[in-house]
Amino acid sequence: MSLEGKVAFVSGSSRPHGIGRAIAITLAKEGADVAVSGWGHFEGAEAVAEEIKGLGRKSIAVKMDASNYQEVQKGLAKVKQELGAVNILVNNAAQMGHFVPIYKATIEEFDSEVKICLNSAFYCIKEVWADMCDNKWGRVVNISSIAGVMGGYGQSSYGAAKAGLIALAKTVAIEGARFNISGNAVVVGIAKTDAPLVDEALQNVGKRMLNRRLAEPQEIADAVAYLVSDEAQYMTGAVMNMMGGLDLFVV
Repeated sequence: MSLEGKVAFVSGSSRPHGIGRAIAITLAKEGADVAVSGWGHFEGAEAVAEEIKGLGRKSIAVKMDASNYQEVQKGLAKVKQELGAVNILVNNAAQMGHFVPIYKATIEEFDSEVKICLNSAFYCIKEVWADMCDNKWGRVVNISSIAGVMGGYGQSSYGAAKAGLIALAKTVAIEGARFNISGNAVVVGIAKTDAPLVDEALQNVGKRMLNRRLAEPQEIADAVAYLVSDEAQYMTGAVMNMMGGLDLFVV
């Protein structure tokens, strides 16, 4: 696999042990120039960009609230100006901010989480779409979640948004086919990141995993690297299962 000559943008890449960071570093190792973004932990995105530069690739960190369309427009315009047109887009920005049942969830909480997890992906796709069509080549990967296919107690907004990412990827596949643009989703179970999850929840989930462990961020990154490569050019509209068996009926 080689991504030489490609420009990638990975949203939500600021956490030191996050999936976004692993994806960005992996794409750079495969030869792409990679832009990353962050908001609440922007210093982490800057650190990722410096690490990518250390690999001999070009990189910039963009500070932007991915749930704000105007900021996405400015951020991706900066990426295009400094690195060139984006032809690999990985929508990883997300927030799982609350675990409350529907009757306790506020309208503001629901709207905010959907904007961060789902709207942000649409905003980014919209901004890079014209260049991908003009260049007759593009790869879009949306990072979804087990909550998007199975739901989850207290995850009405997060689950709905992650389900939306799957449908959005399929729409990209349909509309992008004649322009050689693929759209795919990667459904992640529970990964070993620095995202906040209580120990009790992790222990309960761990019992349901067939291999009794969490996914490594690198394993998710390797899946993404394949999806954006030429080797996966026939794979589009697909939902890649990286759930470790969590979705299987186990007794």
